[in-house]
Amino acid sequence: MNAAPQNLRLHPGDALIIVDVQNDFLPGGALAVPRGDEVIPVLNEYISIFKDHNLPIIATRDWHPPNHCSFTEHGGIWPTHCIAESHGAAFASGLELPRDALLISKGTAFRSEAYSGFEQTHLADMLKEMKVCRVFVGGLATDYCVLNTVKDALQHSFEAYFLADASRAVDVNTGDGENAEREMNALGAQSVELIDPK
Repeated sequence: MNAAPQNLRLHPGDALIIVDVQNDFLPGGALAVPRGDEVIPVLNEYISIFKDHNLPIIATRDWHPPNHCSFTEHGGIWPTHCIAESHGAAFASGLELPRDALLISKGTAFRSEAYSGFEQTHLADMLKEMKVCRVFVGGLATDYCVLNTVKDALQHSFEAYFLADASRAVDVNTGDGENAEREMNALGAQSVELIDPK
């Protein structure tokens, strides 16, 4: 596929960050994001584009211990989800991650919530070692882990692009997803979408 996001020219220094496209966040999962499965074919298009340009692809994942602080039974606000090594924590089977995709596990300590892919991980250092300047971020969910990953990318001085067509929101409160996108834009991230997708 030859399309690129919003006519942007990709170049060395760009990276794709796919956020938490895991079974528990898909319809039927323990913490399902409404229409979360819709991001998979679009992300696969982005993956194809970044592979064609030999650019890095990073996938983050919740990788929680069974007693994680975010779970309701341990005082958190979410149902038990994405326990490390479980089926629910596995990436969606339809997501076409390349073998050389870089994996970032977050929320691995029971006391740490870690919505962002940068929080208590080596993601920022890894990107800087690869001389990444711009990150393109999409996945699940817009109003939590995508939002916080984009915010932290900006904090670490990366130029950030929100993949609006490859993200879906939990929308615990109506409009949370739209508000999250506005917040990202206000902080300096640009919203982009594929042109002429298959």
